[in-house]
Amino acid sequence: LRYSQFRVPALATKDLSGRTIAAVRSRGKHLLIDIAATATQPAVSIHTHLKMEGEWHIHRVGTRWRKPAHKARIILRTSTYEAVGFELGIVELLTDPDATLAYLGPDLLGDDWDPVEATDRITAHPDTPIGEALLDQRLMTGVGNEYRSEICFLRGVHPATPVADVQVAPMVDLSRRLLWANKDRTVRVTTGNTSTNARLWVYGRDRKPCRRCRTPIVRTMLGPPDQVRSIYFCPTCQPISQTG
Repeated sequence: LRYSQFRVPALATKDLSGRTIAAVRSRGKHLLIDIAATATQPAVSIHTHLKMEGEWHIHRVGTRWRKPAHKARIILRTSTYEAVGFELGIVELLTDPDATLAYLGPDLLGDDWDPVEATDRITAHPDTPIGEALLDQRLMTGVGNEYRSEICFLRGVHPATPVADVQVAPMVDLSRRLLWANKDRTVRVTTGNTSTNARLWVYGRDRKPCRRCRTPIVRTMLGPPDQVRSIYFCPTCQPISQTG
C-alpha cells in the first residue's frame, strides 16, 4: 500500500501505508482485507460490511470518483490502483477476524460450505418465518434481502410460512445455486434474462404483474423488530397455506 486513509472516527489516526495486502476474502456479506505482519507490527484485517448503502469502487489512480468524496469511509491505494469504500456500514480493524466472525453460519460461497449444517441450523427454528430465517446470517451466510424474495418465489413458498412447513434442504440448495450463478456478475439475475427490467422475478416489483401468472406483486415487511425489511411475493404463486 502506498496510501491509506480511514474516514471513521475510531480509525482516523490509523495508517497502513507501506504494509502489504496478504489476501482479500469474504465471509458471507463481510469483506476481510488481510494485512501482513511486519517486523514490528502484527497482522491485522480490515473488516467492512456494505449494509444497505455501501459500495466498493476500484479504479486506476487518478480516475475521477463516481460518488461524492464525503461519502468515502476508507481509501486504499497502490502505485496503480485505488479502492474506495463508500457509505460502508462497518469499518474496523481486527486482529483475529475469524474469531470475531465465528458466529456466522455456513458460507454459501465458502470453500467449507456445508449444506447439511445450514439445513440443520434453519430447521432448528421451526416457528420462524422462512423469509426471516433466510436472512439470519447466524443460520446461513450470504443471502441478502433481494435474494430471499427471489428464493421464496422460485420455491413457491410464501415468505411468512413457518420453517416447520417448508422443505428447507431444497431452499438451501437453490440459495447456493443462485449465489454461484451470480458471483461473477455485476448485477443480480434470477430469471435468466439480463435485460435491466427483466432480471428479477419479484424483488422491487410492487404492484407490477407477476411474470408467471400476472397477479400484482405484493410488498410487505418481515423480520424481527430490530431488523424489519421489505420483502416481495406473488400471492397466487406463493399461497400462505402451501407447504414448499
